[in-house]
Amino acid sequence: MAKTVVLCVPFAGAGASVFRPWVPLAQDRFDLAAVQLPGREQRFAEEPYQDAVAAADGLLPEVLERVKGAGPVVLFGHSLGAVLSYEIAHRLAATDGVELAALVVSGSPGPWTRRENGASGLDDDQFLERVKEFAGYRHDALEDPEMRELLLPTLRADVEMHESYVPSSDQPLPAPIVSVRGTTDTLVTTEQAMEWSKATSRDFRFVEVEGGHMYLVDNPEGLIDVLADVRPA
Repeated sequence: MAKTVVLCVPFAGAGASVFRPWVPLAQDRFDLAAVQLPGREQRFAEEPYQDAVAAADGLLPEVLERVKGAGPVVLFGHSLGAVLSYEIAHRLAATDGVELAALVVSGSPGPWTRRENGASGLDDDQFLERVKEFAGYRHDALEDPEMRELLLPTLRADVEMHESYVPSSDQPLPAPIVSVRGTTDTLVTTEQAMEWSKATSRDFRFVEVEGGHMYLVDNPEGLIDVLADVRPA
């Protein structure tokens, strides 16, 4: 039986390399891959997306190249990555030759819930302070004035993409959804994380992993266990 491919979509401000430390943790339990969004790392010179639906459409060819004809596919995304992976999941579910085993969303309310007290439109200092509240931490690179100037446009585009997100379909996903939340997450409540149950016509499971909103950075082992436990239908 072909090994499951877990395809990860980065959260706001992050690139595909954020998942690199997970590779040895996954070991032989599944194959780990990641989507690279424009505006960061090797795609730094490219214009970042500001619309999640357009991003899903634009990323689809790369995603299909990685997963079509492969084994079962599990999509994973945290926060912004959750809504992006939800959009991509709908497209994969409608594609012949792709076995979408599940969507695993993390640190996110359901796709129809809009964030209150958004950061879009604030000046730089207010924007970064608000983003710090959202994320629960602030990357060291943002403390350096030159790095901050380089990184801010992409971070602003990501936040705009998340805060303006409207799902492209009202139809539930025809694949199981697992919603994961950090036990001490102060940004996403248990009730909000369970809103994802309405986004699937298949099985739904809610899981908590020890840690705060960014538990996947501090406690990746707990999430890897969740991902490894996803079984094809």
